[in-house]
Order: sequence, then C-alpha cells, then structure tokens
Amino acid sequence: MSKLDPLRQAVAVSPDNVPLLLLLAQSCLNEWSLDEARSIFERVLRLDSARPEAKAGIARVLHLAGKTSEAVVRAEALLAEHPDFAPAHLLLARLHSGEGNRTAAQSNYDQALALDPTLRDAGLEKELTGGAPKPAPEEPEKVTAQGWTPEGDEEDKPAVDASDIERPKLNFADLGGMESVKDEIRMKIIHPLKNPQLFKAYGKKIGGGVLLYGPPGCGKTLLSRATAGEIQANFLSIGIHQILDLYLGNSEKNLHALFELARTHAPSVLFFDEVDALAADRNDLKRSAGRTLINQFLAEMDGNVGNNDGLLILGATNAPWHLDPAFRRPGRFDRILFVPPPDEPARRAIIEVMAKEKPMDRLDAAAVAKKTRDFSGADLKAVFDIAIERSLARAMTENRVIPLNTDDLLKSAKDVKPSTKAWFESAKNYAIYSNQSGFYDDVLEFLGIKK
Repeated sequence: MSKLDPLRQAVAVSPDNVPLLLLLAQSCLNEWSLDEARSIFERVLRLDSARPEAKAGIARVLHLAGKTSEAVVRAEALLAEHPDFAPAHLLLARLHSGEGNRTAAQSNYDQALALDPTLRDAGLEKELTGGAPKPAPEEPEKVTAQGWTPEGDEEDKPAVDASDIERPKLNFADLGGMESVKDEIRMKIIHPLKNPQLFKAYGKKIGGGVLLYGPPGCGKTLLSRATAGEIQANFLSIGIHQILDLYLGNSEKNLHALFELARTHAPSVLFFDEVDALAADRNDLKRSAGRTLINQFLAEMDGNVGNNDGLLILGATNAPWHLDPAFRRPGRFDRILFVPPPDEPARRAIIEVMAKEKPMDRLDAAAVAKKTRDFSGADLKAVFDIAIERSLARAMTENRVIPLNTDDLLKSAKDVKPSTKAWFESAKNYAIYSNQSGFYDDVLEFLGIKK
C-alpha cells in the first residue's frame, strides 16, 4: 500500500475538505505524482476558486514537469491577485534563480522574507549569493499545505491552542426536533456531568465517549455543540487536517496535544467530525502509518496517557461501518446514538426555526413538513435557500422586499431531492448482513425491518 493511501481514504470520506485535499496534493508532489497532484489542486480550485495555495501548487507542478515559463506566468498572475502571499514570492524566486535571473530572484526572495521570515531558504540564498548563505540556522525544508516552511519552531507549533476552545451559547432549545436523541443524550451524558457526586458514589467516571452516526446533514455537529452548551462545558471541534502530518510521528503528537488541551480545560467536549477518517478499521490499513495513529487514539481514549475525568469525547460519522471495532469497546465509544432524519414534527420545528428573522408571510410549517418526507436538516436549508434566491431575483427587479410564503417553500421543495435516501441504501445492507452485534438495530427499526 502506498503511504498516500491513508490520505486518499480520508479524502474519499471527506471529498470537499479543502485543507485535507491540499495536504494530499502536497504529499503527491513529494512522491513525484505530478498528474495526481495537479488534478487535486484543480479540484480545490473548483471548490474555492480563489485559493492561493492551490494556484501556487499548480505552478510548482509545472516547474517540476519542466514547464518553467508557464510556471512563471502562473506565479506572477497569482501575485497580481494576492501580492502578500509569501509562498508565491518564494516560488517565483526559485523559478527566476533557475533561469539565471538573480536580480528578479533576489527581489522576490526579499519580499517573501519580509512577509514571512520563517520562509528563509539556505539553499536558495547560496544560489543567489554564489557562495555561503546569509547567517541563519540551517534548517531542512518542509512542505505543508500552506507552502514551503522550514522545520524547527514551526513544527512545534500546536495544531490548535486555547484560542480554539469555545463556550457554545447554543443549547437544545435552539435545535428543532430530535427529542428522542436529546433524551438519550440527557440520560447518558448530561445527567452524569451535572450530578458528578451521585455517579461517583456508584463508581461511575464522569465523561467517556459517545458516537453519533446517521445520514449527513441531520444535525450531528449541531447536536454536539448544543450538548456542550447544555452542560456549560468548553467545546473543541477537531478536523482531520488539524491532526494529519506528512512526517512520521507528528500526527500522533498532534492528537496527543489536542487531548491534553481538552484535559487542561475540563469539563470539556472534544468533538471529532468524520471520526471514521481517523479511526478507520486497521485491517484495511495493513502496514500503513495510519495504524499507529489509531493506536494512539485508542490509548488517549483509554486514559493511558492522561486523566480523562471530566472529558467527553464525541465522534460523528456518516459511515460507522468503516470504524475500527476496537473503538466500540467499553470505555471508548461505548455509547452509540443513531441520529435519524427529522420526523414530521421535527421538520415542522426546524422549518419554524429557519423561518425566524426572514421576511415571511403566511407560513404553514406543517404543510411544508408534510411535503418534505425524508429531508434532512441540510435539505430543508436548501429549500429555504432556493426560495430566497427566487425572491431576491424578484426583489431586485421590483426594488422592494418580497416576503416568502408557504407556496414558495413548497415549490422549492420539489427541486430538492432528499439526500438521506442514498445513505439508507448503503446502511440497509450493513444493517441486514453485518449486524451480528446489533450495532445497526436502530437503522432497521427506522426502516421498519424486522430482525
């Protein structure tokens, strides 16, 4: 298995994660997979057309492919759009130096250092001066998703720090529907954290791990943030790009640092979105470095490397079948909650929440809820977005605010296909054929299938 495969697998799980795509593209460059790198950089630009890192990445691909002139043109165009993007100045300095244009190279290099002194390049300085580089600590070059930076102090910077911790004001009252899931969370999470002495009297630790799974767009992330708000705990949301690192052992260090940060700010909620990308089944990874990251994750959850008392670990996933079974062992993600699409009363509550602070006229939330069966919360938001776009088009023509009404929402609902159906098609197979432990019983119950 290629050492790029874990990153490719993570991208397959989170295909629109721009930082993760940039990390994979830079890794492809390091492995000299130029075609794949360029394809991924172009994919990033389709998601975010102004992303300077991707434009610089394409220029570097061209340079490595021997198309230096085109690379120079692209780098110069990038600097015309983003004159303060230091990695582009450094790239252009290298390109000019390769063509023998030392004056232009020195100018770009000086600008790069003025914008970001950490970009100092001893090798390039030697080329520009024709001898020894300027006095500076000689450091090996490191490629990151942001550009070229030297190892050293930069490597020791944490993926997140205390400034990333928040105290959510959101609570369950702000979320429409999901009452049965809220009740389960109250019993399994909130009551223990609000009554610690009572639970300790029975030898129960406060905290632990809870896995939320279900179709995308049904509120798992909002539910996690609202849980922290309910218990007035600190909340730290973690994305895969904050953990994965190109260099051996750094991903494990990043993960440990995140757990330590959460421990020092307990009571706290440490939330891992798309956790299956970090906790994939080790049988699928074979000898990949991803196995050591999973082992580190398990050790952190077990509290072997730190005291987890008062630390609640929440994981959200759309693909629980890809999770390593070891994560479901008691003491880890031993509490598993299915977050289904909202039922009709829940959809009505969500629609009423979404209608707040919007120009509405004669809203019949019940009628809209009835016509949006199987819609997720994200699907309902799409209904509002389409209706608003149509009203805005009319409003700009007539130069006045045109309120939304029930008919507008019903018309928009016809243009939105429920995204949950595709998820249930996959989940149904796992629930029927790979459910020896009863892990997917809630899915079967939701689908009305008898065991």
